[in-house]
Amino acid sequence: MTTYKEIRGTNIEVLASDPSNPVLGQVWYNSTSNVVKAQSFNSGSWATSGTLNTARYGLAGSGYGTQSAALGFGGFNGPPGTAPRLTELYDGSTWTEVNDLGTGRYRLGGVGTSTSALAIGGQPSEKALNESWNGSNWTEVGDLNTGRSRFGAAGTSNTSALAFGGGPPDTAVTESWNGTSWTEVNDLGTARYSQNGGAGTATAALYIGGNVPGPGANSGKTEKWNGSNWTEVADLNTVRRYLAGTGHTNTLALASGGNVSPRGQTETWNGTSWTEVGDLNDGRENLAGAGTSTLSVVFGGSPGYKNTTEEFSSGPTTVTFTDS
Repeated sequence: MTTYKEIRGTNIEVLASDPSNPVLGQVWYNSTSNVVKAQSFNSGSWATSGTLNTARYGLAGSGYGTQSAALGFGGFNGPPGTAPRLTELYDGSTWTEVNDLGTGRYRLGGVGTSTSALAIGGQPSEKALNESWNGSNWTEVGDLNTGRSRFGAAGTSNTSALAFGGGPPDTAVTESWNGTSWTEVNDLGTARYSQNGGAGTATAALYIGGNVPGPGANSGKTEKWNGSNWTEVADLNTVRRYLAGTGHTNTLALASGGNVSPRGQTETWNGTSWTEVGDLNDGRENLAGAGTSTLSVVFGGSPGYKNTTEEFSSGPTTVTFTDS
């Protein structure tokens, strides 16, 4: 039988505490806790976290670049046309209700952080309305040029954002926000709508999946925005709409959920191609998300009205070996 020393060229280290920066494949014995540990790699998995106070779908999320501080706002949770104004703040484990939107809506776009966000467009009536969050309150600011819902959105704050696609009918319109007003810029290559299949920033965004013209025509298309133009890049492995896109660049992103059963599909983007990773525990569509490609959080969704929250993590991880 091959030994660890023959593979690695050294014996298993005996350490009083875990190393501060272990390398992939490193194995050691912790003499304080009396266990063997190793540095491994998690390609991506989901863990359940605290639930929303109000279950709903079609809500928007903001939480650029972080998993532990997000905002969830708007959504649908009742008879047709019912759109709550509710806003909830996530601290990494629990949700707290904060001040409401000025106008209730669902299938809207969300960008920014938990302290500097925009709530853009939405239903009912394909709104152009835009509200800005300053960490405490929502204030109505400049409207979209084209009212719509179910579009992609990306941005780092309430002063820098991009809104693209949407419907009905399916549109390719892209608009850029400078903190004061929206300006139409170059269109998407393919007109379509999605719940919020957007990720990145106002100058480096992705539009992921969606619905293209035709009854129930799901799409796997991915388009990449470089600040001036859209370019079609590699498709998703699973075509779908009503998914959530998260990530803080157009080269590293996560696509989760969607309307294709079992609705839990998750794929990561490395700038060139999509790779399937661990599915959501609670498969759903019409969900919202925030965070990065390696540390994301998603919440709400349908079918029904969901209040579940899940956190995604990938990357180096320490595993402990046991007798079992």
